[in-house]
Amino acid sequence: MEFSKPVLDYAALWPLMVVLGTACVGVLVEAFAPRRRRFLVQVGVAAVGLVTALVGTVVVGSRLDAVEGGAKGVVTAGGTIAVDGPTVFLWGLVLALALSGLLLFAERRLEGGVTGFSGQAAALPGSEAEREASAAGLEHSEVYPLLVFAVGGMMLFPAANDLLTMFVALEVLSLPLYLLAGLARRRRLLSQEAALKYFLLGAFSSGFLIYGIALVYGYAGSMEFGAINEAVRNGVGSRGLLLTGIGMVAVGLLFKVGAVPFHAWTPDVYQGSPTALTAFMSAATKVAAFGAILRLFYVAFGSERWSWQPVLWIVAILTMVVGAVLAITQDDVKRMLAYSSIAHTGFLLTGVLGLQGAGQLGEGEISSLQAVMFYLVTYGFASLGAFAVVTLVRDAGGEATHLSRWSGLGRTSPVVAAAFAVFLISMAGIPLTSGFVGKWSVFAAALAAGAWPVVVTAVLTSVVAAFFYVRVIVLMYFADPVGEGPTVAVPSVLTAGAIAFAVAVTVALGLLPGPVLDLAGSAGQFLR
Repeated sequence: MEFSKPVLDYAALWPLMVVLGTACVGVLVEAFAPRRRRFLVQVGVAAVGLVTALVGTVVVGSRLDAVEGGAKGVVTAGGTIAVDGPTVFLWGLVLALALSGLLLFAERRLEGGVTGFSGQAAALPGSEAEREASAAGLEHSEVYPLLVFAVGGMMLFPAANDLLTMFVALEVLSLPLYLLAGLARRRRLLSQEAALKYFLLGAFSSGFLIYGIALVYGYAGSMEFGAINEAVRNGVGSRGLLLTGIGMVAVGLLFKVGAVPFHAWTPDVYQGSPTALTAFMSAATKVAAFGAILRLFYVAFGSERWSWQPVLWIVAILTMVVGAVLAITQDDVKRMLAYSSIAHTGFLLTGVLGLQGAGQLGEGEISSLQAVMFYLVTYGFASLGAFAVVTLVRDAGGEATHLSRWSGLGRTSPVVAAAFAVFLISMAGIPLTSGFVGKWSVFAAALAAGAWPVVVTAVLTSVVAAFFYVRVIVLMYFADPVGEGPTVAVPSVLTAGAIAFAVAVTVALGLLPGPVLDLAGSAGQFLR
């Protein structure tokens, strides 16, 4: 068999290449730049790379050529990468969230002139080496190329058009996150525990994924999504092999979004990781993973949807119920937001269940893909903004995440409390915020596909979820401060800018959702 090299469409792939190239430049900076200058150089390199990639994404999106079936884009790199409308939309969203996350990573005022990442990760917690590193003001500037590598994986993940590329993208985005989770400057043992749990469970889920890929390949004889869909449509091979492969691949992907019963890592990792990382990870990882889920189940397994949709019904219902109910019992704000994230995963899966065949949508109806992509925008900025606010409420031990420390925050710091209330109201799905429009869109898409039991469950769990969101708002505005009351640190323009931008997006999409909904709709469908 003669090998033929893949042809790369550089005009379509250059934003992704810019991001990966920026990460490599960051590694070189870490090796050769003087230590005292690394922080500024690394932040500058990462910012320039991400902004350039974002501009490039807009340019690529404006030049996509229309193809058959109402889709537009190009399949390149030997059929392994698809740059189409949904890919470009998700690229833009990931890069926008990454730029906000970079601002949080670079915040130094809250920790007295250093970032929230450990000065020396190899030092034992509480050891003399750690104290010396802290006293010397050391910090890990490696976090910036790690962040950019993760962004590169997040861009490749929803663009992957074959199973092997999807697996590589998953590992590229996951490995930097495993490392970053263990680099918190404070509560080092909790951070290291989070990193270990994330790594072990992530490796376990990757094992399921790669074995499922092998089974699907054994069934279809190809890794490419289009060829897999053709094999499924023609009914070749063993059906049991196919269904087992789909199930195992689904386990690996559902782990990344924190769906029940693969959610156990989420509260521990969200609580123990540096909060700047938690903010970025909670938003951007979900965007990339749901992009991959949509492409995989729409393009590769779309002809088999009557087999996997009932399973996703059950997973979506369990995810919403478990996330909403367990969030009520939490007294730590980061764990509460973690279980909230699980519930929102269930809402997003409700939108995925709206998948229908071509031509089945009525006039004016919102497609499943359009609804899920819009929801990812609304949840992404609300979640990132909420965790960014968490970094501001502090005591002598660092971030004060116990809910009792938030009592009376509306009196002592009304601006911070108001921003947090906006994010909570949006995540609760209350009208005039982006969260309401996002929930309405995914519920409408699922209802149009006949998944009304899931929609009913989603509405009921939304009511339950509203309780613990409103509870925090009541605590901030109507409860008396405990002791001297919560202390709110004054951030630099970096964190303040990230929070302000998230508030603006949340409010704007609640009042004027049309432009972004239209943008998601104009992205078209996945290339098949």
